Amino acid sequence: MRHRNKVKTLDRDKEARGAMLRNMVSSIILHEKIKTTKAKAKVVKPLVEKVITIAKKGDLTARRSLLKTVIQPKAVEKAMSVLGDRYKDRNGGCVRIIKTGHRQGDGAEMVQVELV
Repeated sequence: MRHRNKVKTLDRDKEARGAMLRNMVSSIILHEKIKTTKAKAKVVKPLVEKVITIAKKGDLTARRSLLKTVIQPKAVEKAMSVLGDRYKDRNGGCVRIIKTGHRQGDGAEMVQVELV
């Protein structure tokens, strides 16, 4: 039984899940929208919000903590320079999830995760 277990495993072990989520965060930052399943989108949304919140600080400590979280250095650069300035006056709510229908193969509910 999974009583009181809050982590969404997404049918992956810890290392694979972490790598997948870090890649998704990098893709959202670089391309500003991705298409994925609803379950993955609900897990990755708070991570993107935290990355943008850290990027709003704009100092060296924030850059180093983003480099630990986000895989691609170009994504860190964009988060610090572009997204940090764009969302400076916004207190959260930077990510939007839009339903796009069901996937043809297995019927999974697909969504588009984009920056507001």
